[in-house]
Amino acid sequence: MMSAKKQMLIALFYLLLASSLGILLRLFPVTNVDANYKYVLHTHSHIALLGWVYVSLTSLIYYLFIKKTAQKKFRNIFYATHITIVGMLFSFPVTGYALFSILFSTLFLICSYWFYFLFKKYHHLEKKSYIYKFINTSLIFMTVSSLGPWALGIIMNTLGNTSPYYKNAIYFYLHFQYNGWFIFCLLGIFIFILEKHKIHIHNEFISPFYKYMVISGVLTLFLSFLWMKPNKFLYFLSGLGVLYQLFALGKLQLIFNSYKIFIIKKFTPSVFKLLKFIYFLFILKIVLQTLTIFPFFAELVSYFTDFVIGYLHLTFLGIVSLALFVFFNEFGLIKLSKLGVKIYLLGFILSEVLIFYKGICNWFQLSLIKHYFFILVIVSSLMFFGVSTIIIQGLRHYLKRKLEIII
Repeated sequence: MMSAKKQMLIALFYLLLASSLGILLRLFPVTNVDANYKYVLHTHSHIALLGWVYVSLTSLIYYLFIKKTAQKKFRNIFYATHITIVGMLFSFPVTGYALFSILFSTLFLICSYWFYFLFKKYHHLEKKSYIYKFINTSLIFMTVSSLGPWALGIIMNTLGNTSPYYKNAIYFYLHFQYNGWFIFCLLGIFIFILEKHKIHIHNEFISPFYKYMVISGVLTLFLSFLWMKPNKFLYFLSGLGVLYQLFALGKLQLIFNSYKIFIIKKFTPSVFKLLKFIYFLFILKIVLQTLTIFPFFAELVSYFTDFVIGYLHLTFLGIVSLALFVFFNEFGLIKLSKLGVKIYLLGFILSEVLIFYKGICNWFQLSLIKHYFFILVIVSSLMFFGVSTIIIQGLRHYLKRKLEIII
């Protein structure tokens, strides 16, 4: 079984690949690119979600919560998962959604079910603990999200990819990935970190927070369907989901206010600032979701995809990726490069500004600034260089430790 440090370095390499593919996508409006845009886009999204995030989160779950006696059980599943990801990396750019890419995607889903089965069997967590509840719920949401890809195949063969149900199947998958699997797993790991530092959140705070998060995680799914202008019942469910999400945010703020002093003492100033920024992004994410309860904004988002891309990047590149950087550093798996994180942050913030700026310009039918797409390429490159710096620092630290052991 490869070590957790190797797994994290591989995950970071997937992020680097996703970043390089992101730059390639930005180059399409700037110059002639000898590639199929949709094929590259599919590769970019699959490597980002399944390579970077999935490998990182499952590796952390294995490292933190699985009995060491089950190490051999997980070795095969990790190798099989990497084979499916590499298969997608080479098949999607050439064929898009075709025989081999669909085959590797399907095998990946089977590997994810296999991982959840092994987690349930070999974890060492107390089932009454909220660490277990958040991690287990995250894996349930991950499994539920896979219904989207399964439905896509059926919809494409019966209704075609122009059907509104095709888009809804994608939204179903993305919702339970971004708002379920990713967020719940990050919260579970963060609670574990707090408890490791002897910070135990009182049940009166954590219990309702967990309940509100689960309810909102299910009901806010219907926000993704409002672009179709459905019946009033779906609007009611969406509104209820938004309400519970705001309740959850209120409880999270109470937790932050109550334990802020203790948290400050346990983290370095730079890490605490990063955690505050991640929390700010989480609030912003909820605000953007809440706006879509209004028909005007739901329709606006359906017309101008830049707002959707900006939201997805805010969650993926902001909340999820930055939290993973913090966790890698916290558990000593990667020695985090402060310079690399700063470069990455600069690229992330500027890219978000530019993406939302383009959406606003399209909305109000305004002209973009001169050389907009070229500037976007430069900004996207900052994230690539930031991740590269983090990987180089991580490799140096890893090799140094290896040499120390040998000597």
